[in-house]
Amino acid sequence: MERKIVLITGATAGFGRAMAIKFAEHNYNVIITGRRKERLDELEELIKNTYEVNVLSLCFDVRKRAEVKDTLDAIPHAWKRIDILINNAGLAVGLSTIQEGDIDDWETMIDTNIKGLLYISRAIMPGMVERNSGHIINIGSVAGKEAYLKGNIYCATKFAVDALTKSMRIDLLPHNIKVSSICPGLAETEFSLVRFKGDAERAKVPYQNIDALMAEDIADTAYFVASRPPHVCISDVIITPTGQANAHDIFKKV
Repeated sequence: MERKIVLITGATAGFGRAMAIKFAEHNYNVIITGRRKERLDELEELIKNTYEVNVLSLCFDVRKRAEVKDTLDAIPHAWKRIDILINNAGLAVGLSTIQEGDIDDWETMIDTNIKGLLYISRAIMPGMVERNSGHIINIGSVAGKEAYLKGNIYCATKFAVDALTKSMRIDLLPHNIKVSSICPGLAETEFSLVRFKGDAERAKVPYQNIDALMAEDIADTAYFVASRPPHVCISDVIITPTGQANAHDIFKKV
């Protein structure tokens, strides 16, 4: 049987890297994308040496509309039939009140979390429509369900992802295309290191005294969502650590 193809954005670390490995483990051919070529190369080598699947690495920035289109238009014919698109690339930058916010940080989040997701999806969806099959999984956040102090623009971008997921589901419904969202809570990845612009000490604080989610937890969830029977679509999943109730209520052990 012909292997399915999954395309995962933001595969150089965290959720994306874990999902690439998980889907390869389950015999999917994998397209991995990201901005850090050395990390893509390392992940490609790992998957090829561990699993009997094919890997295609695409190094580009989802924020750059022309770069997205040119790269995806140019992929080899054998890779064009993308069965699953996982829009994982995203980030938070900065943590401040909105009146003190850094506009450059705002634009980075908006360009990555919203526009990047749209650019990728716009390039892939027509093929799914033509084949009358496919699955889009958008990685959202509990921050897209409710706002929290100093989360402002990041929360707004993830609220947008939530709305876009629902809208995609409606628009693609006649074309037999599944659309799902996975909304993680506190997860110990590079997320905080990016948010605090490389300040490793500050980045440790959110994960202290709590058993946070790991990237593999989200990878397991993504594979579960993607592997349901054809008549089943898991529309929305919120996944948090046991010690987290919502976007702002977190219980930390003493």
